[in-house]
Amino acid sequence: MSLFKRLLNPNYKSDEKAKRADKADHSSYYPEQKLPIDEKFTYNFKNNGGKFIYCENWDEITEAFDSIMLENDWYEQEVFCINEQLIQKFDGFNLNFGKNTESKFFLSTCESLVSNNGSILLSSNQIKEKKLKELPFNVIIFATTSQIVDTISEGLRIIKNQSSSYIPSNITTIQDFETEKEKDFMSYGSSTKNLYLLLLEDL
Repeated sequence: MSLFKRLLNPNYKSDEKAKRADKADHSSYYPEQKLPIDEKFTYNFKNNGGKFIYCENWDEITEAFDSIMLENDWYEQEVFCINEQLIQKFDGFNLNFGKNTESKFFLSTCESLVSNNGSILLSSNQIKEKKLKELPFNVIIFATTSQIVDTISEGLRIIKNQSSSYIPSNITTIQDFETEKEKDFMSYGSSTKNLYLLLLEDL
């Protein structure tokens, strides 16, 4: 059963408690189980402070997007978006799409979702030659479950395989998201973003 199906299972938490209790009975030398990459990504992404919304179909995506707009009062605002397909998909939301980095939020796809550190892998396909600090503070990323990879190296390999004639430049990751928890020294000086992830099931 996938992570996302388990999250919708009302008995999931009690099942997990039973599993943890059972695991506690094992010796400390018992090898630790390896988490599935979808579960590992979700855990690390949310631990980084990202806001995660799982959707099973496009209707749920539009409903979640509408909720984000209402929650933040972002209707009739400027949106930085260079992806024409996303502009068409979200055209009915009374937004002003453009390429102004001073916009209220950045709407984009991504290259991959990296599970081992919960980051979003981007390239010039999504941000041209902009640096992360030049992008709007608020970010909405649209991605699919098939884009979850285990490591950054795997994500880079996919970019290379998909771009035989042209390899995109400016490859970077967003990993430090706005959160209420105190930041540690490892995130000092990084480009923090208020990030929502709309994740569509496509597997």
